Amino acid sequence: MRAVPEPKNVAILGATGAVGAQMLQCLEERDFPVGELRLLASKRSAGADMCWNGRLLRVTEATPESFEGIDIVLGAATNPVAEALLPHAVAAGAVCVDNSSAFRLDPEVPLVVPEINPEDVAWNHGIVANPNCATIIGLVCVAPLSRVAGARRIVCSTYQAASGAGLPGIEELEAENQAIVEGTPMPEPRAFAYQLAYNLIPQIGGFDGLGYTSEEMKMQNEGRKIMHDPDLRVNCTCVRVPIARSHSESITVEFERPITPDEARDVLRQAPGVRVVDDPAGQLYPMPLDTSDQDLVYVGRIREDVSAPEGVNSLTFWCCGDQIRKGAATNAVQIAELLL
Repeated sequence: MRAVPEPKNVAILGATGAVGAQMLQCLEERDFPVGELRLLASKRSAGADMCWNGRLLRVTEATPESFEGIDIVLGAATNPVAEALLPHAVAAGAVCVDNSSAFRLDPEVPLVVPEINPEDVAWNHGIVANPNCATIIGLVCVAPLSRVAGARRIVCSTYQAASGAGLPGIEELEAENQAIVEGTPMPEPRAFAYQLAYNLIPQIGGFDGLGYTSEEMKMQNEGRKIMHDPDLRVNCTCVRVPIARSHSESITVEFERPITPDEARDVLRQAPGVRVVDDPAGQLYPMPLDTSDQDLVYVGRIREDVSAPEGVNSLTFWCCGDQIRKGAATNAVQIAELLL
């Protein structure tokens, strides 16, 4: 008989944001063994009530003293907040699963997607990093194929929803859509550099000297760490699209060994966290509308890369996943489950 996990005292840092609120819901949905649940946020958000398991919990201000008696911290705060507060949580004896990018590339911090490298949780020193949302969604599909055929190079274009900028991004897109429908003045953009409604913005993050954005380099830098492959090469273009929720990605992968589209479908059908939706004749393929508010990454449009030079083994596919759930909150709670 499987042992029942001992309840853990859990804190959510950044509980009132989009990811923090989703973490709260995921804990309930997945029946995580919670003893005490502590909701932490900024001074501005303190005092709000949030519903969990049919009861209201009061949000309190996050301070260095907020983590006494806590076993697991789920972090959904900004980099500066994570850097300032999570070391205090570790000092108080908690293990932190952090959704910011503050610790992802720290060699002393595991960077984990439970479907890919769950074993890395074992060597944590108090912090486990949650990868970037687009990295998670893409690699959940790439990793099982790589185990079979050895991924060498990835060319990826991401189509990232407004939810990637949190609640302000979602609210801004909704306000812009409403202004268009009602014929009222367009609100000044704040979450994004430009109006997102009826538009695409080919920039997420700041640019480096080569013209790539910080978001575009995450797939390579984080992918190398997650897949334990320092030679993995990734060329990525990240685009913000006027979708409320769920990121989409067009991915071409070059492999060391041959793999056919049919073989890839068979591998992906057996891969954890993946659903193959791939019937072009029936017009069935992944779409944000179908992948929002659930935890699987849908993959389809699996086909040969007809541009590949002779002798190069390359496939192209399309995948979609919920950025707030599998791209952030659910992945964090799955990591917390590994800590049990």
